[in-house]
Amino acid sequence: MVGNMPNYYDSRRPYTPRMGGFSFFPPMIKFLLITNILVFLADTLIFSTLVIDGVSLGRYFTQFFALQHIQTGEFYPWQLLTYQFMHGGIGHLFWNMFALWIFGVELENVWGTRRFAQFYILCGIGAGLIQLATSLLPDAQLIPTVGASGSIFGVLLAFGLSFPDRPIMMFPIFFPIPAKIFVMIYGGIDLMQGIFNPDSGVAHFAHLGGAFFGYMLLKHGDDLRVFSFLDAIMRPFARGEKSIQRKKKRNIYSLYNKKDTSQEYSEKGSGYCISNGDEIPQKEIDRILDKISSTGYKSLSDREKKILYEVSKKI
Repeated sequence: MVGNMPNYYDSRRPYTPRMGGFSFFPPMIKFLLITNILVFLADTLIFSTLVIDGVSLGRYFTQFFALQHIQTGEFYPWQLLTYQFMHGGIGHLFWNMFALWIFGVELENVWGTRRFAQFYILCGIGAGLIQLATSLLPDAQLIPTVGASGSIFGVLLAFGLSFPDRPIMMFPIFFPIPAKIFVMIYGGIDLMQGIFNPDSGVAHFAHLGGAFFGYMLLKHGDDLRVFSFLDAIMRPFARGEKSIQRKKKRNIYSLYNKKDTSQEYSEKGSGYCISNGDEIPQKEIDRILDKISSTGYKSLSDREKKILYEVSKKI
């Protein structure tokens, strides 16, 4: 394991950080932002204004695509996915997308788009399952559930575990605190709200469900081969990918793991990388990887980024 990163980074399935630079809008984040905004605009400006036989088209949209409780007789399995792209208002949409961008960008840059997408969607599905289970509680409100909050709480938890000491300052906390403390505070607030204010109309336990499923995926997802199974399902759709693109997906964290005792690692020697004519020792490469694990890719100096780029070209 590299630095203090969780086991999730040690997967046998490959995913690497972007070696050419840090993208502020990596593919999955961009897709999620655009899709959520477009769905909201379509619902608000089109579906809610059209009427069929006296019933708003928005009513049908909610009926078939928001997450409905099983007891209502309007539950369909695809709602566990589609409800994640629907929102109840502009504020709901804005804060969810803002949090997704703030905490998700670096995770996708480090994990890779495919792994981040799988993690995000699975957290949302897990949150939906927890929300369905809450309908079994006494006096439960059987109202439709919409929003990406469950997925985003999973992303928030992953960020806190991956970069525990990263200072975070976000409303309503106006001074920097470590990411791990920030996550615990928000989780505690949601837990208290879920227990003492169950009729607020906010799916607090769904949020916690997303964080719980995120934790389980981080710790046990690879042991249970969850991601290997998803990769196998997606493989037929990626057959057209060029071999050189697949090669670049190899895991730089595993390749230069300090605990790696493979022949390939030992053959690299103490000066595997050359940068500006200087031989870079393995100890320096390990130090850079540890720095990424603790403070993120953006904290690297230009020289360290160039060394990492030179290393990536040898993968």
